[in-house]
Amino acid sequence: MTTLTTLLRAAALAAIAIIAVPAFAQYVWTDAQGHKQYSDMPPPSSVPRSRILKQPGGTSAAPEAPASADLATPNADAVVKSTAAMTTAEREVDFKKRMSEQAAKDKKTAEATRRAAEKTENCEKMQGYNRALEDGVRISTTDKNGERAYLTDEQRAAELQKNQRAVRDCNR
Repeated sequence: MTTLTTLLRAAALAAIAIIAVPAFAQYVWTDAQGHKQYSDMPPPSSVPRSRILKQPGGTSAAPEAPASADLATPNADAVVKSTAAMTTAEREVDFKKRMSEQAAKDKKTAEATRRAAEKTENCEKMQGYNRALEDGVRISTTDKNGERAYLTDEQRAAELQKNQRAVRDCNR
């Protein structure tokens, strides 16, 4: 064989090795029966962190603990799970929870904005009515029979006083 062919084969083998490396087992853990399990996927969330021997990057997740340590603390799995990396399903649930909280927050903000806009509009209407009452323009109302009736001076003064209180409340 020629030197060029040998170099090409070596380069091809190196490329295949580089591509294939991520496919090798990156996680090693012991199952409930004590058998070692190898996978390129993280172990199930039911596996305590103390039984994970290796994870990506060649680091050990936790020192090997004796099996009696798991039996001594019944809540060990709960404690380990709270500190362990979240699974995809747990991340999905957490994401949906955050999204619903954000949606509720946005809805609350939108409602507060809508109320503030309504209050501003009502205050502007009351201020306009207040100007009309102060200007002395004849103000009419409709009685229960549908007939027009004009406010007397006493009614105008009472209406003006009531409207001024409402305008003061708007400015708070």
